[in-house]
Amino acid sequence: METIPLWQIVSLTSIISWVLLSSFLNLTQKIRFLLQPLVTRCVIDGTPFILKVQGFRHDALDAFFSAISCLVSVPFYTAFLPLLFWSGHSKLARQLSLLIAFCDYLGNSVKDLVSAPRPSSPPVRRITATKDEEENAQEYGLPSSHTLNTVCLSGYLLLYMLACNSPTNHVVQLAGIVTVCFFVGLIGFGRIYLGMHSLVDIFSGLVMGLLILSFWLWVHDYIDNFIVSGQNVTSFWAALSLLLLFAYPTPELPTPSFEYHAAFNGVALGIVSGVQQTYNQFHHENVSKILNPDMSLLQFVGRMAVGIPTILIVKFCSKALAKRMLPVVCNTLGIPIRSTSYILALKDCGGSKAKCESKQMGNFQRMLLFCQESYDVDTGIRFLQYTGLAWSVVDLVPSLFSHLNL
Repeated sequence: METIPLWQIVSLTSIISWVLLSSFLNLTQKIRFLLQPLVTRCVIDGTPFILKVQGFRHDALDAFFSAISCLVSVPFYTAFLPLLFWSGHSKLARQLSLLIAFCDYLGNSVKDLVSAPRPSSPPVRRITATKDEEENAQEYGLPSSHTLNTVCLSGYLLLYMLACNSPTNHVVQLAGIVTVCFFVGLIGFGRIYLGMHSLVDIFSGLVMGLLILSFWLWVHDYIDNFIVSGQNVTSFWAALSLLLLFAYPTPELPTPSFEYHAAFNGVALGIVSGVQQTYNQFHHENVSKILNPDMSLLQFVGRMAVGIPTILIVKFCSKALAKRMLPVVCNTLGIPIRSTSYILALKDCGGSKAKCESKQMGNFQRMLLFCQESYDVDTGIRFLQYTGLAWSVVDLVPSLFSHLNL
């Protein structure tokens, strides 16, 4: 029987302690009380600068900055990462996937913790060219997720490429650094031009991004070694993912931020569990890579033709299965639940019925549920749906490639 490493016990116990302590001491509201007025004042004071930037308005600039915002959005990463796995660059793909999940969790946690507004519109003109941008506009402002993610991912990608190629030409290194800095600046300026963020949001996203990237460069090799050869990998990561759902701060008003976190939390679990099970078969360093003699461009196109429909089917099926099974499990365990949108029969279960069910629960159940009256089952459904999706990317689909000689 495998023993549980001490560091895993300490990690999980620390998160549980933090959840209990922050709940009993009401730390979220206290931190928000200190930070929100200051940030709100900075946003208001920064409005004249945004209006000056938007004074250069042109339809071509609207289209340009909207387009590059889509290139660093969550939907783009979601579509890009499976292709990176299937191209043979598994280590880079899993590192970027976990880094995105880490950035998303920390960035959205700060957003909902501070609950600071975006620039007021009007007078600021807010441009939301896509449905994804419309949802982003419903989130709080600080920090800018686009800036934070761009700093982390473009910075990590640059350092990864430099480490792999080991260039001796310092001009090449300098050109790469300048390109990344220019791209980050372009993204930050674009978020101000589109009316989505103020200067304080961009600056906080830049600082958080640099701190997160520095921390990730310190731990990424340890994390990767743990995933491919550690003990209790899947069970530990499942417990960690569940606890992170509880550790997330409650915003002043509901926003889509927690939904994004739940989705990427599931993605991280699916990738970790899938890679841990199939590393020696599909994800080791000697697998076929695109444009090498052992994988042609035509073969990669065949992988996309097989893989993309497969993961879409898995996403649909995992959601349907979770919608049927999760309410049954919760009811069996006596956990009061409600549904925001997925299950019509549970939409009205967040009020008096939940309170009545909460009163009938025992003390032990109350302690486990942290005294919350009911839980939104949509969070669990979304988490399981994206766990299944990510697992299919790194386990099911590569198995199909193997059987089809792709």
